[in-house]
Amino acid sequence: MIIVTKIGSPETEIDRLCNELQTNWGLTPEKIVGRYKVVIGLVGDTADLDPLQLQEMSPWIEQVMRVERPYKRASLEFRHGEPSTVVVSTPDGPVPFGLDSPLVVVAGPCSVENEEMIIETAKRVKAAGARFLRGGAYKPRTSPYSFQGHGESALNLLAAAKEKTGLGIITEVMDAADLPKLIEVADVVQVGARNMQNFSLLKKVGAQDKPVLLKRGMAATIEDWLMAAEYILAAGNPNVILCERGIRTFDRQYARNTLDLSAIPVLRSLTHLPIMIDPSHGTGRAEYVPAMAMAAIAAGTDSLMIEVHPNPAKALSDGPQSLTPDKFDRLMQEMAIIGKTVNRWPQLEPALV
Repeated sequence: MIIVTKIGSPETEIDRLCNELQTNWGLTPEKIVGRYKVVIGLVGDTADLDPLQLQEMSPWIEQVMRVERPYKRASLEFRHGEPSTVVVSTPDGPVPFGLDSPLVVVAGPCSVENEEMIIETAKRVKAAGARFLRGGAYKPRTSPYSFQGHGESALNLLAAAKEKTGLGIITEVMDAADLPKLIEVADVVQVGARNMQNFSLLKKVGAQDKPVLLKRGMAATIEDWLMAAEYILAAGNPNVILCERGIRTFDRQYARNTLDLSAIPVLRSLTHLPIMIDPSHGTGRAEYVPAMAMAAIAAGTDSLMIEVHPNPAKALSDGPQSLTPDKFDRLMQEMAIIGKTVNRWPQLEPALV
């Protein structure tokens, strides 16, 4: 249930309402400051509450509405139709993810292999215009015999790349036990597709303060995905970014997955959370990545995650879907044409490192 206050409602009245709702009604009010109005989200047992009774609490209440979606906090209704912005702190300054912000490009290798590779890749993607470096320290793999990542030592290499370039770091958590040391380096904690419904892990990442990137599971419906986001939001972390990375369908001969670009307009109608698209995992083929990346921009994505490796043929994981730095440079130039057309391309020139 949400309470929509009138334009110009005094802050003291908003605070009084929140205090009364918590003290006398046993609810947890969450104040959401929008562009023009303040919305108070009510968390708790609201099934038997009468909206008309709540309406009488103050003349500054414009409307009381029930949130019909099972994912309450993640729903667009919870913010009264306003998209949210997730602002991530990086060494180069705050970077906003959201519908009202420029497109954010995240790039880097599937996994961190060695210091020379990760730092050189970080410098190249930064020079091309990326704002974040992606790189796996812990890697979930289908086969137990595949490369699983270098773990904590890889986090140290990501920290070195961050220090040398100023890029933000996005890396995946596999085990809640690794979370304390991972958040010392990561600016965004990634929950991968295979852990999308690892509810105990979702609660743990929701209880810490770093923004969370939640990838869609390979067989997850959009409602499954949003309910997983709800676990993070309900644990107290409001900064969740949704990442579509391809789903498994009946045809896997030509592409690794089916990249569901229709998820962008569908999510826009259901949730306020920012959206990222990963065309690298979504196709599994480097030659398909540019077309899908540009299509995602045209469809309205807020961010892109693109795999880049200096020598894809020798990559320890996901080489076939990785672009070389030179191909990434060209793609950034091509994406700028689409991005400027839809008014989502960053205005500043890429920083040199």
